[in-house]
Amino acid sequence: MIVWINGAFGAGKTTTARELIDLIPNSTLFDPELIGAGLTQLLPAKRLAEVGDFQDLPIWRRLVVDTAAAMLAELGGVLVVPMTLLRQEYRDEIFGGLASRRIAVRHVLLAPAETILRERIADREVPPDLPDGEIRVRQWSYDHIEPYHAALAGWLTADAHPVDTSALTPYEAAVRIAGAVSSGTVPVCDIVQTPEPTSETVAAGVLLFDEQDRVLLVDPTYKAGWEFPGGVVESGEAPARAGIREVAEETGIQLVDVPSLLVVDWEPPVPPAYGGLRLLYDGGRLDSDEARRMLLPGPELRAWRFVTEEEAAGLLPPVRYERLRWALRARERGAALYLEAGVPKG
Repeated sequence: MIVWINGAFGAGKTTTARELIDLIPNSTLFDPELIGAGLTQLLPAKRLAEVGDFQDLPIWRRLVVDTAAAMLAELGGVLVVPMTLLRQEYRDEIFGGLASRRIAVRHVLLAPAETILRERIADREVPPDLPDGEIRVRQWSYDHIEPYHAALAGWLTADAHPVDTSALTPYEAAVRIAGAVSSGTVPVCDIVQTPEPTSETVAAGVLLFDEQDRVLLVDPTYKAGWEFPGGVVESGEAPARAGIREVAEETGIQLVDVPSLLVVDWEPPVPPAYGGLRLLYDGGRLDSDEARRMLLPGPELRAWRFVTEEEAAGLLPPVRYERLRWALRARERGAALYLEAGVPKG
């Protein structure tokens, strides 16, 4: 299990986490800041200059998941992770990656009043040997108060268990968190648990259209980027039936007829992904009443929208967009296409 301690910069996450590991049996502190510090030594300066925060680096988010899983495999017990996460898509990617490894996450939010938060930032020590320390530590914390409030007004309050630490010492906050975790007051995060593949997979996606012939895209919580409704074909399952099942699970729509095949795309393995066959089917057109009855979003999905082909180009990763583009051409022609990495062959 992981107890993830979130909060604004300066909220006291690390000091509270250090107290907490003495209160939760068999627990270990894991600070993802160390991974960010390591990447500043490992990555070229040009790559680091392209992002404003190491959290924006996909490798950081991937390493947080991999390192946490490795530590739990080595040590067992509980990891206490003090780390600010203000972007929902990063939270979904990291927590989804942990869930795919069957690691439960209990999400706690330290939420002092803003006046207290600003006082703590003002009193925060800046290492004397840190170049531009005043800007890099104190001003950085001030600058992130607004994004923190934006997250607080949106997804963060609903997602995490809040603890008002305005009048609490780090030890008192840790006692309160330990009690809430042990009593089950802090629930396990409700996020899809999709097992990570260990070999090539077959996945079936289904294109659903509205009355304006726009295609439905969904934004999964468990991976980055927009996608079509669908998922991995289970052992012994027909691909088209897998598409029907996934559409029902994700949208609540029950497809009566077996959808027609539009494209078969071979996705080459690009580590850490294994690749495999990706099939897209034509699920047909939904009338306005059917569209209104969709159950999106749910635990698996953050958002959904109907888009034109041009709009999809700005949302889908390049290979997925090419898969969609050729699927739409196949739909127009009434003949399925075979692709490799999004490129027609034969």
